[in-house]
Amino acid sequence: MRKLAIYPGTFDPITNGHLDIIKRSVEIFDKVIVAIAKSNAKNPMFSLEQRKEMLCLSTNTMPNVEVEGFENLLADFAKQKGAKMLIRGLRAVSDFEYELQMGYANASLNANLETIYFMPTLQNAFISSSVVRSIIEHNGEFGHLVPKSVYGYIQMLRETHR
Repeated sequence: MRKLAIYPGTFDPITNGHLDIIKRSVEIFDKVIVAIAKSNAKNPMFSLEQRKEMLCLSTNTMPNVEVEGFENLLADFAKQKGAKMLIRGLRAVSDFEYELQMGYANASLNANLETIYFMPTLQNAFISSSVVRSIIEHNGEFGHLVPKSVYGYIQMLRETHR
């Protein structure tokens, strides 16, 4: 039986921390689906299509990674894909309570779901998409926080919107 996991998130935008978790996940699982939540409630900076493109650029050398968008319940998406494992990241103690609650909620909706938590490497522990978005909004330097291909993509988007 093939080992399949889903790494869900809004990835608005993908950061080096996200990419670190993806790279470590593909060492454990045969296939990882990076599932991008449409998440209109969070009012994302980038469209679902743009976030998908950034993830595809970041993972194009990883044949066992698939990138998909979704807008239904994560527990239902996992059922549709036949996945029994979710991957989540924990940066700080403050993430733990929320992630634990979400893990229990998903398990209550799909009894076959388990959640595995990754802590980021030390150099990525402070990076969050919200920090990156704030830096982008204030025209600060963010190239060290996102994959190089994503930095180039965002710069290209900025140039086309001027």
